[in-house]
Amino acid sequence: MKPLSLIKNDPWLTPYQIAIEGRYQQVLEKEAHLTKEGSMTLSEFASGYLYFGLHRVGDCWVLREWAPNATALYLIGTFNGWQKKEEFKFTRLYGGAWEIILPDKALKHEDLYKLWVEWNGGAGERIPAWCRRVVQDEQTKIFSAQIWNPKKSYTFKIERFKPKTDPLLIYECHIGMATSEERIGTYNEFRTNVLPRIAQEGYNAIQVMAIQEHPYYASFGYHVSSFFAASSRFGTPDDLKHLIDDAHTLGLAVIMDIVHSHAVKNEVEGLGRFDGTEYQYFHAGSRREHLAWDSLCFDYGKNEVIHFLLSNCKFWLEEYKFDGFRFDGVTSMLYYSHGLGEAFSHYADYYNGHQDGDAITYLTLANKLVHEVNPNAITIAEEVSGMPGLAVPFDEGGYGFNYRMAMNIPDFWIKLLKEKKDEDWHPSAIWWETTNRRSDEKTISYAESHDQALVGDKTIIFRLIDSAMYWHMRKDDHNLVVERGVALHKMIRLVTATTINGGYLNFMGNEFGHPEWIDFPREGNGWSYKYARRQWDLVDNPDLKYQYLGDFDKAMLALIHEVKDFQELPLTKVWDSDGDQVLAYSRKDLFFIFNFNPTHSFTDYGVLATPGEYEVVLNTDAVRFGGFGISDDTVHHFTQPDPLYKKAEKEWLKLYLPARTAMVLRKK
Repeated sequence: MKPLSLIKNDPWLTPYQIAIEGRYQQVLEKEAHLTKEGSMTLSEFASGYLYFGLHRVGDCWVLREWAPNATALYLIGTFNGWQKKEEFKFTRLYGGAWEIILPDKALKHEDLYKLWVEWNGGAGERIPAWCRRVVQDEQTKIFSAQIWNPKKSYTFKIERFKPKTDPLLIYECHIGMATSEERIGTYNEFRTNVLPRIAQEGYNAIQVMAIQEHPYYASFGYHVSSFFAASSRFGTPDDLKHLIDDAHTLGLAVIMDIVHSHAVKNEVEGLGRFDGTEYQYFHAGSRREHLAWDSLCFDYGKNEVIHFLLSNCKFWLEEYKFDGFRFDGVTSMLYYSHGLGEAFSHYADYYNGHQDGDAITYLTLANKLVHEVNPNAITIAEEVSGMPGLAVPFDEGGYGFNYRMAMNIPDFWIKLLKEKKDEDWHPSAIWWETTNRRSDEKTISYAESHDQALVGDKTIIFRLIDSAMYWHMRKDDHNLVVERGVALHKMIRLVTATTINGGYLNFMGNEFGHPEWIDFPREGNGWSYKYARRQWDLVDNPDLKYQYLGDFDKAMLALIHEVKDFQELPLTKVWDSDGDQVLAYSRKDLFFIFNFNPTHSFTDYGVLATPGEYEVVLNTDAVRFGGFGISDDTVHHFTQPDPLYKKAEKEWLKLYLPARTAMVLRKK
């Protein structure tokens, strides 16, 4: 085979050519096997949701499930008193599949149902693995599958939406906590109250968490039980479809936070021992449980598991019109160790035999499938180890993701805030962390996501201001702690968002400095919703400083939008001085300069720039953003020639840099 571009573009990978080509070949062989040597497409193979699960076919109901170890299956529910009856017994088909065909009158819309599964040595209730709706009884707290067959289903106004990715500006969100009230919010409330807000702020995509049904709300949606069911906590399937359709109308792509890295251990609600075995969907033995996550690990070596998960990807794209996926826990999937305790300090760490080839094959096939179903779809990998090629096309030797999360950046900011004094902030380190990435892979940069906001940690604003937020956030209240926090919050976001090479992400509310942490209702907090909501009234209140931060975020995104393909523009470091704590860089006609120094302002600070006239287009110190307005932003700045730099076609741009501020200038 001809050399793969992944290796050609990075000669340091040459010693691992055999391993890289081996992974590439394994994907081709698995795809050929699954598609019967190309007699069908990968998309046709991944259509299990059209066969399995409950379907209305003509004047009958047909329900099929895969349970190879079962000796008998019965359908039980509200329609037969939850009793095992012969007329509701399944027939065994080939390959471990089971089927029941019932007349139209046997079932109706909103009936509750489960399976009664029997196996040698045991039996138990199970929620069908392929079911599309699961609800919880408010009194008993028991989960059941529910028939969803309304007389009139939601009809999409927009059948195929093309996301804007120039750049991709993602608003990460959680439907349930998107209300100001201390309760669970709904799809409809999010659609009417929050979507317009997101679009107006300048984001062009939402990344929605906790869509797949999960028994425990406080798991943040990461302990999935029913992979094809949209969580009923927030409303109906039609409500979710309406939300996605309205998002598209507003120009927002909708990315689903999909969890294929593990599954909840529950047996009645989940897939734990669906047919009586521990290994139907999961690994047997020591690889079955993810001890750190208290969950179960899929066996990606099984064709039936690949069929289930690939069908799941296609289902959400086709049935709900999602525009792609952020794959959670990719590091955990890639390594037998789940990435725990690994150094990842050398390329050899990615090719030392500790990698799960079956998981790598699945992820690559998932990317191939998603882009076969929708060529404009977006896939993002949440991956922390730095595995080369993750966001490189498959044909070039990669795994096919469009982007990877730049998880080093939020870790850097939190570490900096926790461990360094302001005078020890080094612009060289800031530049390194925000731009340290592979040249052939696009990344999603972010200062903080939901991870940094969870209880036990602190958001950036809360780490900066802490308890002073409770007393000194009025605009007429001048407090040194708050003023420092507001200034650095803007600077951190500006340098993170303007050094991107792919996209930028913000978690819901963090753009305006939402106070405190995220803590879902649980036994340890008295089942309180106090910290599982978003207080939109804070940013809407014209008397509070949250509005300054929200306005700055909006202005920052507007600046990025003004430049076509902002993320593609060459990013050039102009100057950094750890002594002065000054950083400057450029992108085409835009010039960015930061003074992270907490005490020293600089007069006529000179940096080399392309000759010409420059105007200030964004200033973190502007009064409208909660700054002091020390500089006159109406003044235009002209470069000054220097014979030493004539050949380099550079001249001195001399600026006044107030302490703890940043400016963006545009060459006229």
